[in-house]
Amino acid sequence: MGKIYESIDGRLREFISAQRMFFVATAPSGDGGHVNLSPKGMTGTFAVLGPHRVAYLDFHGSGAETIAHLRQNGRITLMFCAFEGPPKIVRLHGTGSAVVVTDPRCADLLAAFPDPPDPHGLRAVITVDVHRVSDSCGYAVPLMAYQGDRDLLVRWGERRDAAALSEYRATRNGVSIDGLPVFS
Repeated sequence: MGKIYESIDGRLREFISAQRMFFVATAPSGDGGHVNLSPKGMTGTFAVLGPHRVAYLDFHGSGAETIAHLRQNGRITLMFCAFEGPPKIVRLHGTGSAVVVTDPRCADLLAAFPDPPDPHGLRAVITVDVHRVSDSCGYAVPLMAYQGDRDLLVRWGERRDAAALSEYRATRNGVSIDGLPVFS
């Protein structure tokens, strides 16, 4: 039986911070549209900002469903699984928003990440106001050994200047797979 917590306390904060990857789930409003579930990782890209607030760095990618869904309804769930050590799953349910790199607030948010990868390829900082914190056993989650971070996404961003990244956002990340606008 899982447990619901008042906040992201010290023990939960330690667990979350120790996970090498997490999953992000969002969906558009209404009966139509696609639920999106994305794996996230890379050391230094997640931060607990307070007992009810977290953030992660969102780098350019093949889609931008999370940002589109957050713009439309804000609903988001983050899930952390223990792939090493005792079995555990922690879910953070909340309301998220995307602070894109062109927003002056982005620089202030980056200060919450003490050792991020090269932020040149960063698309946004996703913030989540957490209203439900829960855990469950994770007995069926496999044990897997961490071998290291992939550097492909960072290297991809390093090969592009600011204009090329802006063009990519406009042409490749402008709308979701359901036709929702991503950026204003």
